[in-house]
Amino acid sequence: MTFIRALSSIFLLLFAFNIHAASIWKVSSKTHSLYIGGTIHILTPDDYPLPKEYDIAYQNSNKVVFETDMVAVRQPEFAQKMMSLMTYSDGTTIDKVLDADTYQALVVFLSSKGVPIQALAAYKPGMIAITLSMMELNAMGYTSEGVDVFYSKLATGHSKPQAWLETPDEQLQFLTNMGDDDPSTMIDYTLKDIATMEDTFGKLHKAWSKGDMSAMADVGIYPFKADYPAIYEDLISTRNKNWFPQIVSMLEDEPTELILVGALHLAGPDGILTKLQAKGYTIEQM
Repeated sequence: MTFIRALSSIFLLLFAFNIHAASIWKVSSKTHSLYIGGTIHILTPDDYPLPKEYDIAYQNSNKVVFETDMVAVRQPEFAQKMMSLMTYSDGTTIDKVLDADTYQALVVFLSSKGVPIQALAAYKPGMIAITLSMMELNAMGYTSEGVDVFYSKLATGHSKPQAWLETPDEQLQFLTNMGDDDPSTMIDYTLKDIATMEDTFGKLHKAWSKGDMSAMADVGIYPFKADYPAIYEDLISTRNKNWFPQIVSMLEDEPTELILVGALHLAGPDGILTKLQAKGYTIEQM
C-alpha cells in the first residue's frame, strides 16, 4: 500500500472531484505573502476547469514556482535521459534482480494486463513501479495533464516568470535510486498497492474534497512513513528540508510567488505547512 503513496508525491496524487475547500493556502510573514498549493500531476478530463482558488492565486502572483523545471521535463531529451538512467545498460534483466516469487507475481500481473514481461525486462525496479502505476491510473481514466503542467503552460503563454525548487537532474536522482536497496520488497509493495489503488485514492479524494490535510496525512503519510521509512525519507522528508529555506527566503522578497508542490509534501508533521506554521508564519486556507 505504501509505495504507491510514495509515487503519489512525485507523480500520481490525484485531484478530488467537486472540491469544496481548495488545497491551496496563503502564507504571510509580517511584510510579505505567497501562495502554496498541492501539485496534482495527473487528472481526468472531468477535473477541468480547476477550482477557482488556484486561478485566484495564479492571478495574484508574479511568479510560479514548481518542484522542478516544468518546461525542461516536458522535452524529449528529459524522457530519454530518464529512460537511460532507469534501465539496465549492462545486460542485466529484472528476473536476475528480483526474488523468484516476486518475479513470478510480476509476470502474472503483466500477463493479466496483456503485457509481456519482455517489454519491461530491462527496466530497473523504480521504472517498473512507475510504469505499473501509470498503467493502472490510465485504465482508471486519469489521462489528462496535471495542475503543474497546466500552470506552467499558462505562465509560458503569459510570459510570467517560472522557477523551481530542485533541478530536473536532482529529481531524476531521487527516482533512479528508488528500490536499489531492496528491489523485491518494492515490487511486492507496488503490486499490493495497485490491488487496492481505487479504494486508496477514493480516501485521498475524500480528504481533498474536505480540504482536510489531517485526513490526507492519515491516508498518505503515516502508513507510508511507518511501512517504508527509507523511501519516505528520500522522497518526502529530505526534499522538504531542502526546499524549506528557499520557501522562507521567498517570504522575505518582493515578488509574490505561487508555489505548487506534490500534495504529500504539505501534509503531516514533516510537511511544509507544519514547518511554516512552526516558524510563526500565518497560514490561511483559501
